[in-house]
Amino acid sequence: MSYLKQFTDQLGTSHSFENAPKRIVSLVPSQTELLFDMGLEESIVGITKFCVHPFHLKSTKTIVGGTKQVKIDKIKALQPDIIIANKEENTLEIVESLKEICPVWVTNIITIEDNQKMIQDFGLLFNKRTEAQKWLDKINFGYQDFQKFMEDKQVKKVAYFIWANPYMVAGGDNFINELLKLNKFENIYDNNPRYEGRYPEIIIQKMRIQGDPDLVLLSSEPFPFKDEHAFELGRHTHHATTVFVDGEMFSWYGSRLVKAFDYFKLLHARLPII
Repeated sequence: MSYLKQFTDQLGTSHSFENAPKRIVSLVPSQTELLFDMGLEESIVGITKFCVHPFHLKSTKTIVGGTKQVKIDKIKALQPDIIIANKEENTLEIVESLKEICPVWVTNIITIEDNQKMIQDFGLLFNKRTEAQKWLDKINFGYQDFQKFMEDKQVKKVAYFIWANPYMVAGGDNFINELLKLNKFENIYDNNPRYEGRYPEIIIQKMRIQGDPDLVLLSSEPFPFKDEHAFELGRHTHHATTVFVDGEMFSWYGSRLVKAFDYFKLLHARLPII
């Protein structure tokens, strides 16, 4: 079987391989989950401490650090054929330093279409076309089904919090915001001229005058929000309902989307009618 040697990642970087990469280091939790779901468990040699799905990988694979700080010597000792990174999760400094070891494949996921391209790329890159197509079909089916589910739903204004002390939210130009849009959640911090960046630090006392959300969504990750945070944030809106949500379902791309669509249906069932 002939093997396609030239590939281009989602940053436009060209990579050459004589054979399908057999030893993979993954620096992104959701992409580790995807690689496992595509039948590549045996090829994964290194993961981050945040790669918690499937759980048993933490005891069977080498932990090479976090997503923002990695142990380069540990990665080098694993002799990987490829390192899988992400533009948002991993720093440019990390990517550049790891290029001396082996090719670093960088994904860039903003939209569901970007997510599908990543899965398609992995199918070609790792010679797992059949597995990739299976997940593409599952996601496309779930996506179309969920769009139908949302047809009669009303738009709700939301603020999606990811951090406290200082308070930070999901802004625009990121995967979380795309999934908010899919749920007909109008993000009050999407392209808000007062706050720059994908995850801006905000002044909660100004929430009323800067959008006054119907819902305040508190993500389960990366910050462990508690009831006191919900109470404090609620005081700075007119009538918002505060809802604790599963951050993995809103921020993990890859095969996780199949579960996310089902989760979103359950979420809508418990939201107040506005």
